[in-house]
Amino acid sequence: MGRDSQLKLYGQVADQLKEAHSRVRALQVPDGVRMALNRKLLVVTATAKHDLPGAARRLDRLMKDLDEGRFPEGD
Repeated sequence: MGRDSQLKLYGQVADQLKEAHSRVRALQVPDGVRMALNRKLLVVTATAKHDLPGAARRLDRLMKDLDEGRFPEGD
């Protein structure tokens, strides 16, 4: 992946992560579900440090799940 395309992907992932955090924060769900979603966001953030395309894929799946109302089970 070229440097320019990687910078563009980094910006897209960063913007989408901000949106995902806002959406999770606004959800009316039990605390356990919110914690599970926050853990998923932390995994995406950690993945972005060493596998940016993989983080983008994970984040896309998470956003699709949020769009479709599919949430992980809480603890």
